[in-house]
Amino acid sequence: MSTHAEDDVAASISTERTVSAMQTVPAAPDAERAVASRTRTFDNLRLRKDFADQGAFLYLEDFLAPEVTAQLVHSARALLDEVNRNYLPGHKQGGSVSRHTIDRLAPFIAELYRSKELIGWLEQLSGDKLQVSPADDPHAYALYYYTRPGDHIGWHYDTSYYDGRRYTLLLGVIDESSCRLDYELHTRNPDVPDQPGSVQIPPGGLVFFDGDKLRHRITPAGPNEMRVSLTFEYVTDPNMRPWRRLISNMKDAIAYFGFRQVFRQMTRAKTGGKDRA
Repeated sequence: MSTHAEDDVAASISTERTVSAMQTVPAAPDAERAVASRTRTFDNLRLRKDFADQGAFLYLEDFLAPEVTAQLVHSARALLDEVNRNYLPGHKQGGSVSRHTIDRLAPFIAELYRSKELIGWLEQLSGDKLQVSPADDPHAYALYYYTRPGDHIGWHYDTSYYDGRRYTLLLGVIDESSCRLDYELHTRNPDVPDQPGSVQIPPGGLVFFDGDKLRHRITPAGPNEMRVSLTFEYVTDPNMRPWRRLISNMKDAIAYFGFRQVFRQMTRAKTGGKDRA
């Protein structure tokens, strides 16, 4: 059997297991209504001021509607067999599921990502016109799993390789852990002292920030702990220069989703959805 054939059989078996697990999930809520039910109750002028005062950063302990959180929890558990694990000594250990897998097996997440209500609310906070990331960006929306002792990610910025800014929306999904999001505000602003902070994001909680401005990390998981977060990435300009695209793809392949997920997806796109022999 060819390598491609073996991959397709394995993917088929994994998909069948995941679909079977998801058959017990209640019908997905309407993303637009669920988002509107929350964002229209907030004091958005105050939240926009908080976001600006904190150097393009906002944390809300309770953001998602309960039915949305429940749907995300079901999806995260059902996708456990799809997790791609990576280990970068001294910096990162954990697992990831990219938007390409989510598109096949958890379409509600993609629907939530594209919610006009959600994007419009984020535009109010940021003051920028936001766009969804290009279809070939595996980070556009992705699940991140911390399921083994020591799973973590070290200090970093969510560096944008796009021509414009890239904003990160981080949503808490499962938190049966001691992991924390440690962060430092104003590190790019020489006129304002750095301001450290730390939060433990509960299911349904939110963190929204400009990826190039927030220095942050996730502290290590302990034994028998589990943490799953969902991130959405929005951009102000979806264009990316070819050499930056190469760097971004290599980073995604090595540190997050694996070469097969990143580059096979690109091959499929170039060949009309079919693998080359």
